[in-house]
Amino acid sequence: VQLQASGGGLVQAGGSLRLSCAASGNIFSINVMGWYRQAPGEQRELVATITNGGRTNYADSVKGRFTISRDNAKNTVYLQMNSLKPDDTAIYYCNANIQTRYGSWSEYWGQGTQVTVSS
Repeated sequence: VQLQASGGGLVQAGGSLRLSCAASGNIFSINVMGWYRQAPGEQRELVATITNGGRTNYADSVKGRFTISRDNAKNTVYLQMNSLKPDDTAIYYCNANIQTRYGSWSEYWGQGTQVTVSS
C-alpha cells in the first residue's frame, strides 16, 4: 500500500492551495483519512480527518479556512486550503487507516509535501 501526496508549493499569505493524496495497492477498505503537518522544530500535528462516511474533524487553527474531502471511488483525500497564513508553513502528510485484502488493518503515511506561505 502506498499513499502519494501532491499539490504543495509556495504561495503568498491569503492565497490558496489544494493538496491531494491517493492510496494505491492491496486495498480492501479505507476508514479514516487525514492530513497532518509538521513545521520545523515542531511536533507533527493533526490538521483534519474524514471518515469513509464523510464525518470531518478539524484543528481549531484551520477551522473555517481548510476543507477536507475524499473520493472513495478513487481512494483519494483532498485538502483545500484557503486564506493561508505564514503559520501554515509546514510539511503536510496524508494518513489513512487501511484494511488490506488479507484482512489486516494498518496505518499508512504519505511522503509529505511542502507548503510554504510567504508574508
